[in-house]
Amino acid sequence: MLAIVGCSQLITLRGGAGPRTGPAMRELGIVENGAVLIEGDAIVEAGPAAALRIPPVCEVIDAQGRVVMPGFIDAHTHPVFATPRGAEMDVASGRGGIPSTVRRTRAATEEQLFQSAKLRAARFLRCGTTTIEAKSGFGLTLADELKLLRVIRRLDRDGVIRTVPTFLGAYLVPEEYRARRSDYVDLVSREMLPKVAAERLAEYCDVFCEPEVFSVAECRQVLDKARFLGLGLRIHADQFSDSNGAALAAELGAATADHLECTDAAGLAGLHDTGVQPVLLPASVYALNSGVYADARAMVDDGMGVVLATGFNPGSSPTPSMTMVLSLAATQMNMTIAEGITAATVNAAHSLGRGDRIGSIEAGKLADIVIHDCRDYRELGYCFGVEHAWRVFIGGRQVFSRDSSTPF
Repeated sequence: MLAIVGCSQLITLRGGAGPRTGPAMRELGIVENGAVLIEGDAIVEAGPAAALRIPPVCEVIDAQGRVVMPGFIDAHTHPVFATPRGAEMDVASGRGGIPSTVRRTRAATEEQLFQSAKLRAARFLRCGTTTIEAKSGFGLTLADELKLLRVIRRLDRDGVIRTVPTFLGAYLVPEEYRARRSDYVDLVSREMLPKVAAERLAEYCDVFCEPEVFSVAECRQVLDKARFLGLGLRIHADQFSDSNGAALAAELGAATADHLECTDAAGLAGLHDTGVQPVLLPASVYALNSGVYADARAMVDDGMGVVLATGFNPGSSPTPSMTMVLSLAATQMNMTIAEGITAATVNAAHSLGRGDRIGSIEAGKLADIVIHDCRDYRELGYCFGVEHAWRVFIGGRQVFSRDSSTPF
């Protein structure tokens, strides 16, 4: 058994059967001078240290006055690719962007992609993230999309980081299909999706719904087939224009609609009425310097189960840091730090169908826990660019530790 004691603030986020909304997003279930008892991969007990029953034979970790909370759950990432960051970012010259990433990723072996993805996963852990939703999308052929999804599955099975796999074959029309885009949409829906589903390589299917990428009709074709095959639905919606992506998500009952920077009031109302969770990606707005952030304040106040994620990718959001996202949410989208933490933990867990297993610290849930090198949880959002994670546990197993044992 393992006990974590000496917590200045134990952020439990306990209670509730679904994503938190409205004022409940500010209720973190904080226990001052808290402690957690873990057996195997699960939490046995969490609460005040004075009430915790620590057995005689037990490993004890003293948090030394640090904040202890659930691991961040990053519900939108693109972690498997072969392009060096410099080449991806060189969009203005015409040599970069997603097509460049696709070419390099197709040329890479599965083992090469796994090793590079493993290094990126380590960066997520250093930032206190224990679960990522991981999308394919940089292959855009049947063989290469399957290759990416196998890498994502291996990250999870090898215990590198928890992953939730999403098929994103409809991320871009590849260069070889530019003159026959309908053939590519048919390829995604009629060949790629059945193979992905047959091999159980993905839990969700995503599409990039923008007029210059995939139309609403094209996205509906792909998502209808995905739903028929038993996959959950997610949508890149209204990032650069109000393209009716949110309306499509509401119509189809998607799990999430992601981005939403340009969604109008009617689109947001549709998401609210159908229970589709918004996944907001302020780091992408920051990196693209667009200045157009999603209206998070309105979504929270209207009772939506808001989620925050990094949108990690090699070009438009090259950060694995959820604390950077918390800071942007507070300074640019008028969310409180408490609301941000809820959006990045328990709400994110529910958006991935895992709210009963992760996202909070309470008896019976998996022991995905982070000890942060600060005394108050608000530092996680105010101290921009700081890696706060001191020790990280996935299923009760320590997967990252900073060398210094001196707090702060």
